[in-house]
Amino acid sequence: MADLLDTMKVSASGMQAQSTRLRHVSENIANADTPGFRRKLTSFEEARDPDGIALVRNSAVQLDQSKLERIYDPAHPLADGSGHYDGSNVNLLVEVADAREAQRSYEANLKMFDQARQMTASLFELLRK
Repeated sequence: MADLLDTMKVSASGMQAQSTRLRHVSENIANADTPGFRRKLTSFEEARDPDGIALVRNSAVQLDQSKLERIYDPAHPLADGSGHYDGSNVNLLVEVADAREAQRSYEANLKMFDQARQMTASLFELLRK
């Protein structure tokens, strides 16, 4: 019984981590046209609960240090003397791919959670008989 509950904890931590990742991806997409915006990156690390169960969590958010896109628009208020300003380093294709990957991982964790829940319910049903 404890193993099923531990499985649910692990799955829930995975769903939480992917949910946070998806939030950062959506923030990146929303700010793709914001001058000077740097893409937010998140990765995962192992965490332990008080019972010693290995869970997953997001590490600290980092900003992508790749070069910002230089945009030519002399009429833009941020343009320098040459008529250029710094755009963002968000690539929408990469963000959409990251969003899909996060969604699929979330769904996989949800299926694991649901399977453990169903097995727990079946176990209780057997114990009642």
